Amino acid sequence: MSELRELYQEIILDHTKRPRNFGPLASANRRARGANPLCGDRVEVFLDLEGDVVKGVSFEGAGCALSTASASMMTEMVQGKSRAEIEHLFEAFHELVTGDPSRPGEAPPELGKLEVFSGVREFPVRVKCATLPWHTLKAALHQAATPVSTE
Repeated sequence: MSELRELYQEIILDHTKRPRNFGPLASANRRARGANPLCGDRVEVFLDLEGDVVKGVSFEGAGCALSTASASMMTEMVQGKSRAEIEHLFEAFHELVTGDPSRPGEAPPELGKLEVFSGVREFPVRVKCATLPWHTLKAALHQAATPVSTE
């Protein structure tokens, strides 16, 4: 299990040091901001939604390794997906990181690389870090006027 945990840590660190889809998206027609006042994580998600499908997605902000890696991997996962697919991914990811740590299960196959966040459920204070980008993405999809807050 320690080899798997090390691999997960490497993936998270890679996305933290070299976040994918980082920076504003010129073609964005939706955006939302989110913040975790407790730890200072801030994220802004940009979406280019064409019909019901995400044609482009990016993020910017500053935060801890988990928040940055989660945002980076999220942008890779939702590219080209429909709203319904994103809603399903959101629910699956949320269950992965908030589920009962005493009952670890396998991540649904649609989560793919996001399984690296499965250990977050053991550290409840870190769940907000991992889920902030996802809640912000959801707010952008629904054109929420109010910034997302984890408090």
